[in-house]
Amino acid sequence: MHSSITVPVFRHGRKRALAFLLLLGGVKAFAQETPLTLDAALQSATDRSASMQAAQSSVRASSQGVIRAGQLPDPTLKAGIDNLPVNGSQGFTIGQDFMTMRRVGIEQEWVSPEKRRLRTALANQEVDRERSGYLAQLVNVREQTATAWLNAAYAKQSLLLQQELVDHMVHELAATQASYRGAKASAADVTQAQFMLAQTRDQLLKAQQVLQTALIGLSRWTAAPISDISGDPPAPTSVVASLPPDELKRVEPALISASSEIAVADADTAVAQSNRNPNWTWEVSYQQRGGQYSNMVSVGVSIPIPLNRRDRQDRDTAEKSELGTKARLMYEDAQRQVDADIRTLSATLASGRDRVANLNTSLVPAADQRLQLSTAAYRAGTGSLADTFAAKRAVLDARLQVLDLQRDVSLTWAQLEYQIVPPSMTYGQ
Repeated sequence: MHSSITVPVFRHGRKRALAFLLLLGGVKAFAQETPLTLDAALQSATDRSASMQAAQSSVRASSQGVIRAGQLPDPTLKAGIDNLPVNGSQGFTIGQDFMTMRRVGIEQEWVSPEKRRLRTALANQEVDRERSGYLAQLVNVREQTATAWLNAAYAKQSLLLQQELVDHMVHELAATQASYRGAKASAADVTQAQFMLAQTRDQLLKAQQVLQTALIGLSRWTAAPISDISGDPPAPTSVVASLPPDELKRVEPALISASSEIAVADADTAVAQSNRNPNWTWEVSYQQRGGQYSNMVSVGVSIPIPLNRRDRQDRDTAEKSELGTKARLMYEDAQRQVDADIRTLSATLASGRDRVANLNTSLVPAADQRLQLSTAAYRAGTGSLADTFAAKRAVLDARLQVLDLQRDVSLTWAQLEYQIVPPSMTYGQ
């Protein structure tokens, strides 16, 4: 179970900020009323993804070829007239010459049970290849959805920080105006407070737009309009880097796909080898002659003669075998790429976690202390209002810096965590 990432925020104005968030101009028009959790977003995306449904259709389409691959070719109905006279008194007549016959028969190409078994095995491997494509699409949808949800989650937290700073600036402006009326502050102090409030409100509007854009991006994957999200981002810890190689190759889409290509190539090679032995064709026909002559039955077989097997059948087998070699080399390359990606993401994730911890223990406390000192100096008459506003902006900047880094760490975590197929979400489950 994931624990949440704690993001420091200002202590005042949180309820007001949340209420303001729900009243965002462009966002409130969305139809989704219940805030969407990360798990709900992932479920909605997997249930409604058109690309995944298309991949499922592709799997079902390829499955139709499995039964067909094991069947004999359709028989051929043959009919005709043999030995028809073309001149003399019996020209173009049937039933008078003893050699003239009406003929009807059946011709069947015979494919051995072993060949049909190999062709069925090839068709099954092609289904597995399509299934690996479905799993790759599943992983992509989940990763993109998680990334979109995390962007929205951090945009929401950033908006809350900006709103709380606006609340502080409004309070300080009112206090400064009251001090000015009591001759304890100058007109320059009032102007400075108004200037800082205008800047902060502009940043708030920007944060609103970022959140609205993030929610629209999330709705692209959930296939439903989203007005709000709920829940904290999961703790950025992943077990993907510790998976054994044998387990990783069963859940990593690139390795699953590369492995299926090997299986298809091997099955195709086996079919090509079986084709070195040609198929025989059997034929049975019935011939009808004139009434005074007996009818006849003919049985025959056609056997192809592979006179140039070295340059035909053997070439085909060699071609399929080379494709198998190619598939194995591509698997090796994919394995190296997956290993490099996992190690890179793991190192980036670990570094990001260390940086977040460092900022939370050094930068944020220092900014808070600076604010306390500047506020105390201003109240004692030894500091300026501008210094106090600058200290408050520094606190917000410090918290936003931590928040931005946490977002980057979470996005790296999502790339690592969601690049594998959950065991419970294989095709058919």
